[in-house]
Amino acid sequence: MEPDECEEAYADVAAQVLELLVERGETLAVAESLTGGMVAAEITAAPGSSRAFRGSVTAYATDLKRDLLGVDGALLAERGAVDEDVARRMAEGVQGALSASWGLSTTGVAGPEPQDGRPVGTVFAAVAGPHGATVSRGLKFEGDRGEIREQSVTGALELLRGELAGNVRGKGKEQDGGNGCLQP
Repeated sequence: MEPDECEEAYADVAAQVLELLVERGETLAVAESLTGGMVAAEITAAPGSSRAFRGSVTAYATDLKRDLLGVDGALLAERGAVDEDVARRMAEGVQGALSASWGLSTTGVAGPEPQDGRPVGTVFAAVAGPHGATVSRGLKFEGDRGEIREQSVTGALELLRGELAGNVRGKGKEQDGGNGCLQP
């Protein structure tokens, strides 16, 4: 997809996420690292976002992941901030801290240099649901810093949409592959 098509696609995904949340009477909180507030910006750009969006924490620094979101300091010291379990704990932490039904998080390496032994384009997104289940997805993106961050927004929103839709229809059903902006 062309960049403008991806921007439209994630705006559509954000609107779909909000629609699902509002239908269910549930709320969302977001914890972001590499996306630096871009996920929250997409959510709040959709009309009516105040009906379901609680807020966000941009925890770019590792100590903020620990101090604000409750990510275990030993985990951060052992694996670094770019890690699947860190993403899970960020989602759970923001869900609890902002009293939301759902928590969504992003952490990764947008570049230009590798971080924590992870190559540029390594991203983890996680969703903490209302019944204690947390899912995460490791993603790999290519492009420059801006492109990796935009793709990360799409990836996180698509993960959340899939969880919301799957939660409505019941677990165990596979969801469609998305709109082409997300690379496995």
